[in-house]
Amino acid sequence: MEDGERDSGLRLTELLAAFSLATDLGLGQPMEHVLRSWAIASRLGDHVGVAREERGALYYVATLAWVGCVADTPEVAAWFDDDIAFRADSYQVDFSGLPMLGFMLRHVGTGGPAIRRLRLAGRLVATGGSGIQRGLMSHCLTTAQMAERLGLGPEVSGPLQQMFTRWDGRGVPDDVGGDQIALSMRLFHLADTVEVHHRENGTDAAIAVARARQGTHFDPAVVDAFCAHADEVLGDLSAVDDWSHLVAGEPGLQRRLTERELDTALEAMADFTDLRSPSRAGHSRGVAALVAQAAADTGLAPADVVLVRRAALLHDIGLHAVPATILDADGALTDTESERLRMHTYYTERMLARPPELARIGAIASMAQERCDGSGHHRGLSGPAIPVTGRLLAAGCAFRTLTEAREQRAPMTARDAAVELRAEVRAGRLDADAVDAVIAAAGQGRGKRRSGPAGLTPREIEVLRLLARGASTREVARRLGITSKTAETHIERIYAKTGATTRSTVTLFAMKNGLLDNFEPLEP
Repeated sequence: MEDGERDSGLRLTELLAAFSLATDLGLGQPMEHVLRSWAIASRLGDHVGVAREERGALYYVATLAWVGCVADTPEVAAWFDDDIAFRADSYQVDFSGLPMLGFMLRHVGTGGPAIRRLRLAGRLVATGGSGIQRGLMSHCLTTAQMAERLGLGPEVSGPLQQMFTRWDGRGVPDDVGGDQIALSMRLFHLADTVEVHHRENGTDAAIAVARARQGTHFDPAVVDAFCAHADEVLGDLSAVDDWSHLVAGEPGLQRRLTERELDTALEAMADFTDLRSPSRAGHSRGVAALVAQAAADTGLAPADVVLVRRAALLHDIGLHAVPATILDADGALTDTESERLRMHTYYTERMLARPPELARIGAIASMAQERCDGSGHHRGLSGPAIPVTGRLLAAGCAFRTLTEAREQRAPMTARDAAVELRAEVRAGRLDADAVDAVIAAAGQGRGKRRSGPAGLTPREIEVLRLLARGASTREVARRLGITSKTAETHIERIYAKTGATTRSTVTLFAMKNGLLDNFEPLEP
């Protein structure tokens, strides 16, 4: 048996349960919100005729439904600043018509100058929120892409494209409603909302919100079944804390991943994590490639090379708990914001704490910001307490970050980044051997790409890279010294060749095909 076909020891359900914890924080909810919602939907499914063989699809729909919220993070932040607070508050309103518009107007430009809030509010009213609707569609498309990358069939990817539909047909897309919405998604729509209201205010509040949205957001028959069996459906949700036990009882959720399938799944998780910020597109894959090469060059055992690569893919998963306003801040952070950012490594470790096969990856992934002198976070480890794999990850993440553009600075060249890392070695913060290995790995070019994936030309790849970093058509033209019309033509060809329809999907294409690797030069 080839290495890639060996059993990894992990089930897909376990991996998605861990990723759902990141989704919880991105929604502004406590961990296990999504898993509790699945439990509610599953129990409710017993009362509305969900066949046992369909319960597996219901789990995947529930755990993936909100994953694509990272895809619309830049758009949501542009309108409402703190994207996480916006999503958390949205559970309190029926998201359609005047209630939705009123909610958006109360949140638009939160925390910004009054003149900016007025300008955004005017645009919101004038457009009827069409820009936000486009963001929601982006969410649906990218979520379905993740399901396909995980090898899940149309019984999962189809319903995921209906995440923002409504029973009354007033959702997105607006031509889908009623029984056209998959039953699994109708169950999740209700479960996702009532979980929040039940946790915060009890069973009566959960029933009240279900009745209030019956026939508008929620399927009337599903609401009737829920209200008739609310005590049973909502009872003892603390059992979800042991979700591995609940999953073990479902025959349709026992699919185990091969080593190759695990790597594919981790790459998908890395790509979706990086979508939270345009400036971080491709970051996790880039760090993974860099540290894997450095680990191999250092002579680490093959198992350790695999471990550190996988840890690098997931090292930023905790950033789902950090608002885009902090990730993409163009100035100094406040103490509170800095502390929130520092906490992301703790969340990374917490999300990946079980099962044991995943915990081994999480233990290394959470060390990306540790420093040899104890000045790092979140544990403040120092010296021999940081294993070689952790030191390589810290050096690789630092190097890659320096060579990426951020809101407040331009990217460094590889040479300048190497100088900066060696200064960190002299200061005692980074390990000398790890830095040397990373710098050497970064200098090993793989040659020029003669033809790009999907037939992209070198110039189109340059344009694609800028698009993935959040550049507008005008910015592409300025950066490349071409006219806006020429840039627009390049962009149209890129979308046509790649089959992408949104910035998010074209960014995923770029990440999947390694086009955001700063160390791979383009042909002139």
